[in-house]
Amino acid sequence: MPLTLTLTEGVLPKGQEKLAFTRLCDAMLKWHGLSGNKFLTPNVVGSIHLLTGENTFSGSKETPVVFVEWKMPSFSFATRELQLGYIEEATDIVHEMSGGNQPREHIWVNVIHAVDGAWGVGGVAMTNAQRGEAVAKG
Repeated sequence: MPLTLTLTEGVLPKGQEKLAFTRLCDAMLKWHGLSGNKFLTPNVVGSIHLLTGENTFSGSKETPVVFVEWKMPSFSFATRELQLGYIEEATDIVHEMSGGNQPREHIWVNVIHAVDGAWGVGGVAMTNAQRGEAVAKG
């Protein structure tokens, strides 16, 4: 379950991007009730993309931004409570780590759902049912 954290350089103090990434991942696992799950935890992966200020935009104008984007199976983030809770917490994490300088309205969080059966782990295309079984064992 990859997280892509994209942000403008300087939104967070230099070197804090990795901590933000970890905190966002930990929060996702917590909200799903899966902290420490032996199958899922090592499959929470991702990347950090730092962009210069002239390469990030809001309203077609150069703006410091943060994008928190998850790619997940369709059964993830399934309840409104989970969606509201995680998005609020993720926004709070980034806002707090920016020292309160990054406006909340310039922090975007979204989830993209993968097609059932098209989730590859270790070269195996897993269905949602297979992933659910693996998570339940962990």
